[in-house]
Amino acid sequence: MWINGLKQSTLAASDRGLQFGDGCFTTAAVRQGRIVLLESHIQRLKEGCERLWIAGIDWHQLETEMKQAGQDQTQAVLKVIISAGSGGRGYSRRGCGEPTRIVSLAPWPQHYADLKQRGASLRLSPIRLARNTQFAGIKHLNRLEQVMIRAHLDQTDADEALVLDTEGWVVECCAANLFWRQGTQIFTPDLSASGVNGIMRRSLMAQLAAAGQACQVVKSEPAQLLAADEVVICNALMPVLPVRQIEAVQFTERSLFNQLQASCEKIMDAS
Repeated sequence: MWINGLKQSTLAASDRGLQFGDGCFTTAAVRQGRIVLLESHIQRLKEGCERLWIAGIDWHQLETEMKQAGQDQTQAVLKVIISAGSGGRGYSRRGCGEPTRIVSLAPWPQHYADLKQRGASLRLSPIRLARNTQFAGIKHLNRLEQVMIRAHLDQTDADEALVLDTEGWVVECCAANLFWRQGTQIFTPDLSASGVNGIMRRSLMAQLAAAGQACQVVKSEPAQLLAADEVVICNALMPVLPVRQIEAVQFTERSLFNQLQASCEKIMDAS
C-alpha cells in the first residue's frame, strides 16, 4: 500500500476518509503490468472529486503512482482512494491539509471464472438505495448501503444482489451494473438518482453505440427485469457475467452476454 506516494499502511486517525467517508475511489484490473482502462479510471476520480468539491490533487503524480504499483503484477486488483485530507473541525474542511492519495493492490478474485461458466444467481435485497442526484453515479466513500446489502447477501446462497432504490426502481447489483435484453432491445437502469455509473458499464454502452445498437436507459420495476430474455452484469473486474437466475426465475439465453464478452475483449486489448 502507498499513501501519498510512500509505501506504508498507516493512515492518520484524523483523515476525513476515515472520519466521514469524505472522498471517492475506483477499482481497476491490472493485467501483465498494465492498468486496464487507466484513463477512464483517472477520469472517474476527477469527476468524483469535482462533484465532492475536492481540489488540489496532483493527477500526474497519482497516475505515476498507479502505474508503478501495477507494473510488476501479472494479474491483480488495484484500488485508488482519494480523501479530502486530514484535519478540519467537525464536518468543516477548514484547516485540512492536502488531499490523501491511497493506492493499494489485492489478489485477483478467482470466482469470476466459475461464474462465467455457470452464470450468476441474484437475490432481491431488502436494503434500498437512497435517491440523491448530488452523489448519484460517483463512487464516493460512503458505502454503508453496500455494506448492508452485502451483509444480507452473505446470509443467502446467491452470488449477487438485485438492488432497488427507495421508490422501487431497479438500480444495480451490490458491486456490479445491469444490462438486460428483451428480444432485440437492450436496456440498462437509469442511474440519475442513485447507483454507480461503472467504468465497464460506460465502456460497453460506448461499444454498443459504436456498433449502431441503442441501449435504452430506463426506469424499470423488477417485474420488467424478470420478464427479460437475458440478464447480464458487469464491473471492471468481472468484466461481464451472464445471470442464470433471479429469485425463482431462470435465464438460459446468452446472446447478449456473448456479444458483450467480445466487446470486453476489445476494450481490454485496446486500453
